[in-house]
Amino acid sequence: MTDTKTAIGLMSGTSLDGVDAAIIRTDGEKIVETGPSLSVPYSRDLKVWVRRAVKAALEGRDGAAEIGKAAGEVTLAHVNAVEDLLASASMKRTDVDVVGFHGQTILHRPAREAGSVGKTWQIGDGGVLAQETRIDVVSDFRTADVAAGGEGAPFAPIYHCALAHQLDPAPETPIGVINIGGVSNVTFIPPMARGVDLVAFDCGPGNGLLDEWAELKTGASFDEDGALAAAGSVEEAALRMMLLAPYLRRKPPKSLDRYDFNLKQVMNLSPEDGAATLTAFTAECIKLSEDFLEEKVGEWIVCGGGRKNPSMMLALASSLSAPVRLAEDVGWRGDDLEAECFAYLAVRSLKKLPLSYPKTTRVPRPICGGVFHRAP
Repeated sequence: MTDTKTAIGLMSGTSLDGVDAAIIRTDGEKIVETGPSLSVPYSRDLKVWVRRAVKAALEGRDGAAEIGKAAGEVTLAHVNAVEDLLASASMKRTDVDVVGFHGQTILHRPAREAGSVGKTWQIGDGGVLAQETRIDVVSDFRTADVAAGGEGAPFAPIYHCALAHQLDPAPETPIGVINIGGVSNVTFIPPMARGVDLVAFDCGPGNGLLDEWAELKTGASFDEDGALAAAGSVEEAALRMMLLAPYLRRKPPKSLDRYDFNLKQVMNLSPEDGAATLTAFTAECIKLSEDFLEEKVGEWIVCGGGRKNPSMMLALASSLSAPVRLAEDVGWRGDDLEAECFAYLAVRSLKKLPLSYPKTTRVPRPICGGVFHRAP
């Protein structure tokens, strides 16, 4: 293996749980080794600042104070995550070649018409992160894709592909990787696929609406163990209305903002029935993704926080036409996958390798991305 690098990946998703950090060794093609990882929860105050920044961005108003404060606090949280990870792993900063820093998404508005350019906005300062950690940083992964006419998401497919290539035994039929975070997305991977062969897109809501509902109705930040949904029944009329959303019929590649869907159709339901209906909605959106795939999937592998929700997993198993397995069942680290992904993408960026492809983000050609910040 030539020019293998040690990289830290940092990911903070739209669910606002906190920062996931993970170490891998890779040459930008193969995953040589996975290393230590950890998660650092966002403080209550930081969640408040990020939500204010999201609100300002969605409303299109001058929210310089809110967004600036949130960006500074997000950066500090990521500095602390790097320092905590190095300490827990008994590693020095000089042991790490690069940090892949996704940042915190506060707005994602892909282009909806041919020839137009969308907008994706992740806050957090890669330069400050490099200065404070004294490790080179790659950040701002999505902007080049959007500027070239791409959707700017999803970005995990090329990492999913690398993981799939290292499965033992090698898959003989296409596999589908489902990620259930704030939104849900799928990656379709034919056997021995290359980047240009991948098909990927956002399906619909993931945990985002369900988390919002749980907090609104119970004060909890999520539906722990799917208990709320398990105690309720699906309101079929509400589910049918939600499934009429035009996005669900659009051909991929396509991507979503966490806030493109809302709770309107379930507001009159009990906490339990609302949770059951929202869980079913996420599963049905993922099921609809099968209509856009070129071949039948032989097996689905589920990543992201949604895999920890038994009600969600039961709904998926009931809906999808192929067996459903957890990431851990195939030897993947389900809690660390997205952080690992941005470590992998950082190394690919350093080597000028593509991060996104025509059938993953609608970009016209395979394209690299990321902004490099050299440490002092």
